[in-house]
Amino acid sequence: MNAERELTTAPIVQESVQHNARVLSNIRNLTASLFGVAAGTVGLESYPGFLFYFFGSLLVSFLILVLKAKAQPNEYFYKPLGDLWMGEMFGSLSSFVLTWTLFYGLLRA
Repeated sequence: MNAERELTTAPIVQESVQHNARVLSNIRNLTASLFGVAAGTVGLESYPGFLFYFFGSLLVSFLILVLKAKAQPNEYFYKPLGDLWMGEMFGSLSSFVLTWTLFYGLLRA
């Protein structure tokens, strides 16, 4: 009953939810590539490289929470935990690995 009342006072607009998801996806893909460049340039290998990506991704999620969502993710995302913290983290992993191996190979070979 409480959820129905909440939806009548603050309805979910599908276009806004899709726009926020696209913006979040673009930010994650761009930063994943930048993290790959950084990891390849520094020369990280194996687990330290992946840890670098995951900690960097958590930092980006925190910055999005503070700067873009103004510390109120429920107003901008339908499922804040899934969308903001874990969404697209593994989807952007391929961009990270691609640029990581490219820059590692260019600078270390």
